[in-house]
Amino acid sequence: MSKKPIEVNDGNFRKKVLKSDVPVLVDFWADWCAPCKMIAPVVEKIAREYSDDVKVAKLNVDENQSTASRYNVMSIPTLVIFEDGKEKDRIVGYAPKKKLVSKLGLK
Repeated sequence: MSKKPIEVNDGNFRKKVLKSDVPVLVDFWADWCAPCKMIAPVVEKIAREYSDDVKVAKLNVDENQSTASRYNVMSIPTLVIFEDGKEKDRIVGYAPKKKLVSKLGLK
């Protein structure tokens, strides 16, 4: 799997996230969002360190409003964990790496 977050969009979200055979952490973000910029290095570190266990994806909400709306993303950053095509958990706002790793069930 990728050692860095993959970009997903309205067109490939189903294939890359919902049809994934491993859990997926999706970072819903935007360029203008300061907290999104704060959490980006944390998300990238998880992608590097846990690439064998989880897929990490980023979705720009400004460019992909359909998917953001479908999952009721009202504030960003919103991090959603998908397993078997369904939302398993969600964190809104900044979260430290330890909390994200725990929510993903990783060590």
